[in-house]
Amino acid sequence: MSSLKHTETPEKSRASEASEAAGVVFHAEALTKIYRMGEVEVFALRGVDLDLYRGEFVVLLGPSGSGKSTLLNILGGLDRPTSGTVRCQGLDLVRATERELTLFRRRVVGFVFQFYNLIPSLTARENVAIVTEISTDPMTPEDALSLVGLSERLDHFPAQLSGGEQQRVAIARAIAKRPEVLLCDEPTGALDSSTGIAVLEALNRANQDLGTTTAVITHNVDIARMADRVISLSNGQIASVVENRDKKAPRELSW
Repeated sequence: MSSLKHTETPEKSRASEASEAAGVVFHAEALTKIYRMGEVEVFALRGVDLDLYRGEFVVLLGPSGSGKSTLLNILGGLDRPTSGTVRCQGLDLVRATERELTLFRRRVVGFVFQFYNLIPSLTARENVAIVTEISTDPMTPEDALSLVGLSERLDHFPAQLSGGEQQRVAIARAIAKRPEVLLCDEPTGALDSSTGIAVLEALNRANQDLGTTTAVITHNVDIARMADRVISLSNGQIASVVENRDKKAPRELSW
């Protein structure tokens, strides 16, 4: 990560080191995001402060329009805030150059979205290999697909897989590069309960086996029961942060 870091003042460097020592992966302060539509300003985020910790499984909960996806996109280096700061392991994502953000997304973050974005003409193995071929220390596609329970489906094309299986291929693709952070936007949104639980089990396994900090966006309250922490958003602000002292396994969930 050193090649991604900006030159910092001693004060900022010490603050960054203290955060890392405390296990903080992301540190965000006063994040605001305003979208301008003609003369109208729409506030997607309103002064959000947030820390995400190494190895935890976090659920970001809230209704549509609460700011969940905007926050995740900023954390993942896909968007920049209008104001505020966000840092990941010494990298200032607000001031980072496009090249630094590209390297950050390639090396540090894995993304899983509601829609699978698989290439139809490639097998499951080949869809995962797209990522492993450009990564510095990847898993093999076979190992990544095994981790999400698809060892028997390596050479199947997306059209030959169920929706849940396609989403698990997408998760395998995201984790194959061994990201430090996995950001998931409604990964079960297009799935029924039983299929969604299989996907959540794959995410949970990646979190536990790889130690990947995992943040999952959902509007589904039941999914929050498997999280270490539940961060609820409303109207662009964090409404509550709750530590879950009675975590459930994915197979114990239903909706």
